[in-house]
Amino acid sequence: MNGNNETGTPGDVGAPATPDDAAASACARTAEALAREVAALPHLPGVYRYFAADGTLLYVGKARDLRRRVSSYFQKDHGGTRIGHMIGRIVRLETTVTASEAEALLLENNLIKVQHPRYNILFRDDKSYPYLKLTSGHPFPGLAYYRGATDRRHSYFGPYPNGWAVKESIGVLQKVFRLRTCEDTVFANRSRPCLLHQIQRCSGPCVGLVSAQDYAADVASAARFLRGEHAGLLHELQQRMETLAADLRFEQAAQVRDRIAALQRVLQQQSMEVASDQDADVLAVAVQGARACVNLAMVRGGRHLGDRAYFPSQLQDADLGQDVTAAARAVLEAFVAQHYLDLAMPPVLVSAEPLDPELMAALEQHAGRRVLLVTAPRGDRRRWLDMALQGARLALARVLAEEGAQHHRTAALIDALGLDVREPNALLVECFDVSHTAGEATQASCVVFEHNAMQSSRYRRYGIDGITPGDDYAAMRQVLSRRYARLAELGDARLPDVVLIDGGRGQITVAREVFEELGLDITRLVGVEKGEARKVGREELVFADGRAKISLPPDSPALLLVAQIRDEAHRFAITGMRARRAKTRTGGSRLEDIPGVGPKRRARLLARFGGVRGVAAASEEELATVDGISRELAQAIHAALR
Repeated sequence: MNGNNETGTPGDVGAPATPDDAAASACARTAEALAREVAALPHLPGVYRYFAADGTLLYVGKARDLRRRVSSYFQKDHGGTRIGHMIGRIVRLETTVTASEAEALLLENNLIKVQHPRYNILFRDDKSYPYLKLTSGHPFPGLAYYRGATDRRHSYFGPYPNGWAVKESIGVLQKVFRLRTCEDTVFANRSRPCLLHQIQRCSGPCVGLVSAQDYAADVASAARFLRGEHAGLLHELQQRMETLAADLRFEQAAQVRDRIAALQRVLQQQSMEVASDQDADVLAVAVQGARACVNLAMVRGGRHLGDRAYFPSQLQDADLGQDVTAAARAVLEAFVAQHYLDLAMPPVLVSAEPLDPELMAALEQHAGRRVLLVTAPRGDRRRWLDMALQGARLALARVLAEEGAQHHRTAALIDALGLDVREPNALLVECFDVSHTAGEATQASCVVFEHNAMQSSRYRRYGIDGITPGDDYAAMRQVLSRRYARLAELGDARLPDVVLIDGGRGQITVAREVFEELGLDITRLVGVEKGEARKVGREELVFADGRAKISLPPDSPALLLVAQIRDEAHRFAITGMRARRAKTRTGGSRLEDIPGVGPKRRARLLARFGGVRGVAAASEEELATVDGISRELAQAIHAALR
């Protein structure tokens, strides 16, 4: 007999293999196979992916050198860290070679956003940053608030952290440079100055109160202001005022003097204004337990515009361990990699944490320019970073407090309803409501609560048809049948732990009939009935299985959670009802009926011409200038709207 028996114990060759021995042998074979795969990897840039035994994608990473990077995972003892937990589950790896590290960065983060690997830190994909748009292609360019993809035909300044910052900047430019903010269609049809001109917020180019040359100078000055060229702009205005005064054009000189005064007031109000920095992003990280926050403060044109907080959605699974500094750096690098693939990087990044040089090199290659990373800031930059750090800590503390309250409310609801739930944080609640106006445009809503939060991406609306107008019971019967009939057929589909019905005994009776017809558990059904005098906070819970209804104290955490979910269902139903009613009464936008005009093209047309009337009044040539509108489609739109 051969003594090299892989399944026997070393001391007894003929002993039967135990389950532990078999598992150890399987792990050894897996490790050997992985080692061979790693040894065969090329010294090239690319992306690697780790998979678990059940096919779950565990991790996606990029590398300048695939063999060196991947082998580093298996050559060290990572202990009980996040990496150690992940390596213990790897049974398979896949790699993709790319032409450059920047290309690997793009592929890595696209995979992270689409496939959500368990051990990657994932940030919500947010492309909704607003911009300040300075239009071109018109003798008198205008200012506009803008969201969406940018193009080269216009000038864009930003992005800004929120809409308020854009509107505040537009207000400043109106006060100082008096640029127009009206749509081109409005501009073309003005016969007298508007109210903005009367309050000295517009120079009135629509009716010829300012020459094209002078207006162009104002536009150029506004662009310089947005780029942060404050000192040079003030000097230029000062020279213009002196020149006008020397030419005895005292009225124009007085207007420039007032503009200088307004600009100086604006700059004095900007406590964070500096001349040295034009555009910069300030990044601060706060980590506490299994939660983290990245606070992004934006400086544009030397002006501090505000900040925005981001919270990674998979940090709990990442388990960053006890090293707070390493955790902060890992979170920050994940944010930078994902965030700046979609948005242009500013010339300066300010951060208290250093970033991986390879990551910065790849991002610079992707952006096509150098970016200065400042990790030991001084002066104003230091003040910006301190403010961003404070903002990150406050935002994280607020979220942790809200989550703690939600955990408490969830536990209280489970206790109040007597539910048998193994994992309270996984409690799944669906809530239904019906809304209509005297039977018109009936809409039903279904909202979802899980993991101690409302899951808005899983909300549903149902248009209710084929019933007697105003019959709420028939509407509830229809929506429950449509929602749960398919789930009942599947058999093994997960049903909600609680189904909340906004209504009393009558609504619950209908819900019970539907559930009994579908063969579903009626103990899941709970009605939210108006209490004494129909006062808020006096609601009572009604059960479909015959249990006596219960009244909870107004300050009960369970009742507060029920009210939160019920109110969200009501809001979602009524907004859908109003939209459906408005569409029914107006006949809808006629653009929707034109083949080839989808939501994106329709939005571009409405934004360009200021509404359906503006689109209808536009010529075929004007329609064809809109991005995505061909000459043939422009002809079809023109014919359909006329």
